[in-house]
Amino acid sequence: MTDNPVKLVRPKRHGDARGWFTETYNRDTFAALGISCVFVQDNHSLSGPAFTLRGLHFQAPPRAQDKLVRCIRGRIFDVAVDVRRGSPTYGRWVGAELSAENGDQLFIPVGFAHGFVTLEPDCEVTYKCSDTYAPDADGGLSWDDPDIAVDWPLPPGRTPELSAKDGRQPSLVGFDSPFPYDGRPLGPLA
Repeated sequence: MTDNPVKLVRPKRHGDARGWFTETYNRDTFAALGISCVFVQDNHSLSGPAFTLRGLHFQAPPRAQDKLVRCIRGRIFDVAVDVRRGSPTYGRWVGAELSAENGDQLFIPVGFAHGFVTLEPDCEVTYKCSDTYAPDADGGLSWDDPDIAVDWPLPPGRTPELSAKDGRQPSLVGFDSPFPYDGRPLGPLA
């Protein structure tokens, strides 16, 4: 695994005629991948319509959150955007398809905004967080900010389903990032 701060994790599935088993989190295994945070909260969302978009979200310090995201029903396109002040990859993003079928997970560390769009109806997403929700630290950026230019896999001309909050998030221009750069630039997902 690279020193990339955002990591695509592919837990091994052990299958037989009955189905399969997978270990989705193990502290020691994740520490060997460079993920040593302590998770303290689990979240679970259901998005009914296809092309529901949630994001781009973060929590500011001192209540910042690392996240470990997986899709347990359906398929999503999951995105992390570098918002660390002084990073040479500031404003760049990486994304991956996460699905119940592939079992992949995306680790998104502190200093990255997170969002996803559902690719089919009735998607369920679960994610672990390294801090509990703190409304006063809640923040976000516009999902369609041209300076970030996420290539969301939306049908041509389709506007995603958005919450009122996500429809009015600010742009990256003028954003005063509370996140310091840790010396690890964002790289492609392996």
